[in-house]
Amino acid sequence: MTASTTTPNQSPIHPRPQLRRNSWRSLDGRWGFAYDDDEVGAAERWFLDPDFDRTIEVPFPPESPASGIGDVGEHSVVWYSTALTAEQVGRTHSSSRLHVHFGAVDYAATVWINGSQAASHVGGHTPFTADITDHVRGDGTDVLVVRAIDRFHDVGQPRGKQDWLLEPHEIWYHRTTGIWQPVWIEEVPETHITDLVWRTTRGTDSVILELLTNRPLSPEAVVNVRLDFEGRVLADMTVTTPATGMPIIDIPLRDQRNGQHYEKLVWTPETPRLIDAVVTVSDRGFSDEAHSYVGLRTVGTANGRFLLNDRPYFVRAVLEQGFWPESHLAAPSDDALRAEVELIKAMGFNAARIHQKAEDPRFLYWADRLGLLIWGEAPGAFEFTTSAMHALTQEWLELVRRDRSHPSIVTWVPFNESWGIRDLLVDPAQRAFSRGLSDLTRAVDPSRPVISNDGWEHTQSDILTVHDYEADPDRFRARYADNAALATLFGGYGPSDRMMMAEGTADIGRAPVMVSEFGGIKFERSPAAPSWGYSTSATTEELEAHLRGLFGALLDSRVIAGFCYTQLTDTMQEANGLAFEDRTPKLPLDVLRSIIAAESNAKP
Repeated sequence: MTASTTTPNQSPIHPRPQLRRNSWRSLDGRWGFAYDDDEVGAAERWFLDPDFDRTIEVPFPPESPASGIGDVGEHSVVWYSTALTAEQVGRTHSSSRLHVHFGAVDYAATVWINGSQAASHVGGHTPFTADITDHVRGDGTDVLVVRAIDRFHDVGQPRGKQDWLLEPHEIWYHRTTGIWQPVWIEEVPETHITDLVWRTTRGTDSVILELLTNRPLSPEAVVNVRLDFEGRVLADMTVTTPATGMPIIDIPLRDQRNGQHYEKLVWTPETPRLIDAVVTVSDRGFSDEAHSYVGLRTVGTANGRFLLNDRPYFVRAVLEQGFWPESHLAAPSDDALRAEVELIKAMGFNAARIHQKAEDPRFLYWADRLGLLIWGEAPGAFEFTTSAMHALTQEWLELVRRDRSHPSIVTWVPFNESWGIRDLLVDPAQRAFSRGLSDLTRAVDPSRPVISNDGWEHTQSDILTVHDYEADPDRFRARYADNAALATLFGGYGPSDRMMMAEGTADIGRAPVMVSEFGGIKFERSPAAPSWGYSTSATTEELEAHLRGLFGALLDSRVIAGFCYTQLTDTMQEANGLAFEDRTPKLPLDVLRSIIAAESNAKP
């Protein structure tokens, strides 16, 4: 057994920024580790005596160099162990509970404490919690064990860009197995808050809070909500709970009813104002206080435009893979997450499309805090079966629930390029799944547009998107010149020889049209290993000219509502980033910004 080498509150940013308590300690650090290639660990009861022969740095996946393992071979079952100190499991109240939170474990996880099972979870990108209270001794001998099962070749589990082949090929990367987001422990009261869901009303003159607790509140329970902005109290509201159901609280913001004051509080990428929130629940002698925040903003579509706070807003997005050479899907540090957002904004983008990954909530925090629109996307599966549909639906709904209070997230994308529904043109069941999951997303969160299948073969998309890697700026410009050109494009096969509409006709002029993937220009410092891109520039001068041509073509259009460039950084064999893998821009930032942030001709 290997003891954890963590220190309390190791991470400067709370792993769950929108539901924070002061009583938490990071469990990230050095854990015991073992492969279980013969899958004998459960039968041999490794969870009772985890005398593992290796160590790993949590939360870095074992495939990554940062983990201290760096093994990209075929390993479908892995085990972890860590000793919990008396301080880590200490409680200030005898009735309180101890929860161990996992940001993400890929793919199916089981958790034991001192040999007793405390939790199990399926879903490689979603968080879960283990209540270890009834099993800890508190004398420094407690041992936490985690087993993760991540089937190497299972293309039915949502895996996104993780390759099912041993060596990464084309646009797929090394796999991520096991723990890859933070692990932390916290003390909570017996009655405690489990979720805070924030919504903004259409006129942004009130905030709706949906409060969820671990058990129904009694009729005597009291909830207090305090909202502050830059030290000024906006609301301080105390309510009793309803006789049935969980509280849904409408919190008026009187200042927002003054039309001249309205702009001083709304959230945009240019003015990312966040309102601090403290929510306190008192019930049956218990009191729980959680800290959060909310951004006042609305999103929607109308008249062929994307709307932010009811006004047309031109979206300038970049495809973000969220993959680092040293740590893979896991971020190397809090600072790296902030730097990623800062780099995107410094290039001139106002949005990012997180591609085939549910990004770490700390990244979303920095997007909220620094001002960056985010497209939230599901990691896709690659086959259409009943089990694959169930797995994707469950994981996607958990992700929407996890992230729906972030003001930065403005669009949901449950499917990309027909991954997992490749035959939807000829299979009514696959079209029904595309429609059904999109509508289910709208039911869970009616406040954001949903793209049913990004890139082509749309069923019921609120935004019509197209993936177009045309390298010739003149042909590119002609394709998006006016509504007539768009009607021709969406009336048949698109640039990738895929039908743009899987059913129905595109309502050009009403639904916004965005080119949600383009560019992908390969440029390398010094070509060595085989690399990949959609087109190639041999020099920085060629790259600049090529970028000016493609971006200029879209910015000249009066009818598209936005774009997303492929991609932010080089990633493994993909050499088509605007920055190298180490995040060094391939062109000076002021040059990139002059290209990306140039004025658009899009009609308001």
